[in-house]
Amino acid sequence: MISYTDIKPGKVLSIDNEPFEVVWTSGVVKKQRQKPHNTAKMRNLRSGATVEKTFSQSDKIIEADLETTPVKYLYTNKGESMFCDPNNPRDRFTLNTTVLGNKLDYLVDNSVIDALRFYGDIISIKLPNKVNLLVAEAPPNIRGNTSAGGNKVVVLETGLKVTTPLFINAGDILRVNTETGVYSERVVK
Repeated sequence: MISYTDIKPGKVLSIDNEPFEVVWTSGVVKKQRQKPHNTAKMRNLRSGATVEKTFSQSDKIIEADLETTPVKYLYTNKGESMFCDPNNPRDRFTLNTTVLGNKLDYLVDNSVIDALRFYGDIISIKLPNKVNLLVAEAPPNIRGNTSAGGNKVVVLETGLKVTTPLFINAGDILRVNTETGVYSERVVK
């Protein structure tokens, strides 16, 4: 059991035996003549549906008991993403792309990541904080284009568009933050 003050983005709660990931919270709010409360916007990890719920002091909040298992990402086709056990490629399963959301922007074929299990069922994946991705397309540098800060938008191998400094070229490998989607650094070849 956790307190309503401990509900923060990224926490996974178990509500009616369903896993909900907290996406946004208002923080603890106390208005005149009202009890303090914390409003949270949450996403169901099984269905992808978003709900909003207000928690108060008297609520019994259960943090979801999640286990992690390594899995290998294979491919995505027709709204389904295919994964397998890294040691046994015959042991395959699929996850709906609506449940995965923007996590697919950071997955490269055959990459090994962690899957989240809830009561034995694999419900989602957990990305590392930063991933390395190859630059597929980068516009050329234009001389004298540094007055506005010297940035350009490049397209990575997964289709993700990231704002980077002017010295980034096609073929470079970039480290990108998966939580914010922001360029971190160029990885030395």
